[in-house]
Amino acid sequence: MKSFSSAEMEAQSLVVPLPRPIDPEKMPQHIAIIMDGNGRWANAQQLPRAMGHRAGVDALKRTLRLCSDWNIKVLTVYAFSTENWTRPKEEVSFLMTLFERVLKNEIEALNLKKVRINFLGDLDPLPSRLRDLINESIELTASNTGIQFNVCTNYGGRHELVLAAQRLAKLAVDGKLDPTLIDEKIFAGELFTSSYVDPDLLIRTSGERRISNFLLWQLAYAEIHVTDTLWPDFDSISLTKALIDYQSRRRRFGGVDSHFDQQFKA
Repeated sequence: MKSFSSAEMEAQSLVVPLPRPIDPEKMPQHIAIIMDGNGRWANAQQLPRAMGHRAGVDALKRTLRLCSDWNIKVLTVYAFSTENWTRPKEEVSFLMTLFERVLKNEIEALNLKKVRINFLGDLDPLPSRLRDLINESIELTASNTGIQFNVCTNYGGRHELVLAAQRLAKLAVDGKLDPTLIDEKIFAGELFTSSYVDPDLLIRTSGERRISNFLLWQLAYAEIHVTDTLWPDFDSISLTKALIDYQSRRRRFGGVDSHFDQQFKA
């Protein structure tokens, strides 16, 4: 992936205005995205799958910039799942190399944009050079005040829940925690996302209607927007449609609207 030139950096400083149909008072604080369709996009273009992943990186850069400009506080994306290791070795190797290259080339620009980056998942199996770059990127941007950008890498929702349960069990066995005191707040504090509010909106591209082992606990009350758009084609129009869809929902969190509540009281 190419790095930002000085001209590109200047362009990055220009804020993309919020489209008129979107209500700035009803924006989600946290958007989660399952970035799906890179391979199908490449096939449709009669290109190697690697080109689809490269195009997917460009879509991610566009989306991160838009979320930052439109005052989204947290963006969490599903970059590499625990199941993705079963893909052909050549593709996995390419993805690891792509992650390294993107971090090297883009971290300076992200830092200048005040983005805080974090990587969620079991990072130990990743190549050592990639882990080093990840740690350097997290440290470099830790004090930034802009959008929180979470990249789920070697992440699986079930694995995350198991790890949280294991940590709580160890605390209980060691006598440091009364098991009867474990509640949702304490459990959530052991998750990778313990520092962030849960996602308000989940976007899934490529038309698939499943959450694919992604943020199983955190998505309990998220609004879900599914688009047939393949991830490399996801753009400002796609994000605008997702936000309009989100703002059309009545978020009751298991409760009822006041209108229906009055009917029961009548």
